[in-house]
Amino acid sequence: MEPTIQSNILPERQTKPKWLRVKLPTGEKYTELRGLVDKYKLNTICTSGSCPNMGECWGEGTATFMILGNICTRSCGFCGVKTGRPEEVNWDEPEKVARSIKMMKIKHAVITSVDRDDLKDMGSIIWAETVKAIRRMNPGTTLETLIPDFQGVTRNIDRILAVHPEVISHNIETVRRLTREVRIQAKYDQSMEVLRYMKSQGQRRTKSGIMLGLGETKEEVVQTLHDLKAAEVDVVTIGQYLQPSRKHLPVKQYITPDQFAEYEAIGLDLGFRHVESSALVRSSYRAQKHIN
Repeated sequence: MEPTIQSNILPERQTKPKWLRVKLPTGEKYTELRGLVDKYKLNTICTSGSCPNMGECWGEGTATFMILGNICTRSCGFCGVKTGRPEEVNWDEPEKVARSIKMMKIKHAVITSVDRDDLKDMGSIIWAETVKAIRRMNPGTTLETLIPDFQGVTRNIDRILAVHPEVISHNIETVRRLTREVRIQAKYDQSMEVLRYMKSQGQRRTKSGIMLGLGETKEEVVQTLHDLKAAEVDVVTIGQYLQPSRKHLPVKQYITPDQFAEYEAIGLDLGFRHVESSALVRSSYRAQKHIN
C-alpha cells in the first residue's frame, strides 16, 4: 500500500505557503474585460469569487457566470455563497447572460448556479433557456455547464443534455468519507450516478472536480479518482481548498506542488483525457482546453 499523505492540523491565520501566492492579473485583454464588467455591472464568478486565475482565463477569452441568483438552498461547509431563501426566478436572466457574453466577446463561457431545491424543476428550465439564449446571441461561443446534482432527478438533467453544451460538469468536491461534513445535503453516490447517467445518455464530455486539504488521505483521493473513472468522466480538476471565512470548514492540509503533480500522474495513468492538478486550480481553470 502506498504511504498516506500526512499533515498536522493548521492553526488559524497561519501564513499560506509560497505556492499559493497569486500574481495580480494583467494584460490588455484582462484590462478590457475588467472595464466592461465594472462599467455594466456584469455578474461573473471570476470577480465575485476573487478567482486567482481570472487574469489567465480572461486573457484566453474564458469567463464564468452564475445564474439563478446568489442565495443557495444548501449550506455546504466549504462554500462562500450565502444560504437562505432565494429570490423569485428572473426569467429575463438568460437574455441578460447572453448579452453579457456578447458584450465581453467571450470565446468560451462556463455557466454555473446555486442549488435551487425550492423549485419544482430545481432551476433546470432556466438552465436550458440560458444555454439556448447564449447559442442564439453568440453562435461562436462554446459552453461548459457546471450543474448541481438536481437531486438526481433525470428529467431535470435531461433538460441540460437536450441543449448540448460542449462540456457538462458536476463536482464531487471531496472524498466519500468527508461528503456528509463538507457537502451536507449532497450524497457521494448520487453525484457519481449523475455523472454516470450523463455519459450513458451520450454526453460527449463530462467533467468533475475535487478540493484537497480537508483532511482526506491519499488513498481516499486515489479511490475517488477510480470512482470518477468508473463513472466515465473525461476531465478532472484537483485544487487546494481555501477557507472562505472563519465560519467555514478549516484548512487541515496544504497540499504541496509535488503531491498535486503525483495526483495528476495517477489520473492520467487511469485514462482521464485531461487532468488539471495544482494548488490554484478551480473548476473552470483552462476550461476552454477541456472541449477537445
